[in-house]
Amino acid sequence: MTTLSRLRYTGYRFPAEIISHAIWLYFRFPLGLRMVEELLAARSIIVSHETVRQWARKFGQQFANQIRRRLPRVGDKWHLDEVVLKISGVKHWLWRAVDQTGIVLDVLVQRRRDKQAAKRLLRKLLKKQMRPPRVMITDKLASYGAAKRDVMPGVEHRQPAEQQSGEFAPADAPTRAADEAVQICRPGSAVPFSARPDQ
Repeated sequence: MTTLSRLRYTGYRFPAEIISHAIWLYFRFPLGLRMVEELLAARSIIVSHETVRQWARKFGQQFANQIRRRLPRVGDKWHLDEVVLKISGVKHWLWRAVDQTGIVLDVLVQRRRDKQAAKRLLRKLLKKQMRPPRVMITDKLASYGAAKRDVMPGVEHRQPAEQQSGEFAPADAPTRAADEAVQICRPGSAVPFSARPDQ
């Protein structure tokens, strides 16, 4: 750690390495303040979650910027889909966006599954990513196409009929291995122990 960095941490009870490690844990991983407190306690460093919060508030922006710079660059091909879920008995839609390398771009929970909801997701993505994708790959929901025409008219839009093989397979599509596993596990297909040839 440079002397300039150490000067920022003067006047604190803990050394600069501990403060910076706590802040790094908080911003790098999806951890809460109490989880960071517990991780530090496992290393015999007794710090309250409130202290970690104050450190993160004072020094956190620099760490967040460093971590953001080191993250891999988001791809130019976005995969968008939605999943239904129930929250307190009410149907909601979890809209998600992932790039071609598997980096989650954004997740959004909404009650609707229409053009307005798709536009909200696309606007949020553009605001967060600060650039449109080259290709947007979606399922056959018509709301994506309508929202794309309004929000990102110059982006190529692909749906399942237009995709190349192996590019974006639906999660519920059956695979050969799954089909074989079902055939092997059918009742009556199991061989009794006495009929095995090696016994």
